Amino acid sequence: MRAVLRWPDARLRRAAEPVAGITDAVRALWDEMIAVMEAMPGVGLAAVQLGEMQALAVVDASEARGQVVRMANPEILHASAQLREHEEASPCLPGVSAVIARPRAVTVRYLNAAGAVEERDFVGLWATSVQHQIDHLKGRMFFDRLSRVKRDMLLRRARKSG
Repeated sequence: MRAVLRWPDARLRRAAEPVAGITDAVRALWDEMIAVMEAMPGVGLAAVQLGEMQALAVVDASEARGQVVRMANPEILHASAQLREHEEASPCLPGVSAVIARPRAVTVRYLNAAGAVEERDFVGLWATSVQHQIDHLKGRMFFDRLSRVKRDMLLRRARKSG
């Protein structure tokens, strides 16, 4: 299993490339991403976190696990006006976390594991994780959503703990 990139790796700041279609290579990468996510354990992972610059993400925010949603080229079509706060972290920046407010629910369009375009509503932790992964695919980290002062404090703490 490959290691997750560590901040400030420049690849974490680059946008992922769209995926043309679902191939055996994409399926194999999704499987590896799921293994890494489960080993953390986490509720989502973007391919860029493994150094693969492809617009792929996996999310499993279920209580019992085993409900993984595999996504290629995910995009948010609609986001609720109501926000939900959740403490977010990333294996790319171990040892720190921050409370981030994101839309409580989102409608996302993506290519599913069968290669078909799917639109799905995600709510609560599912919505938070999907948005967090889409940020990664755009070259953004969760701390980019903080004020400059809070972001600087978090990154200083990360340097000390890392």
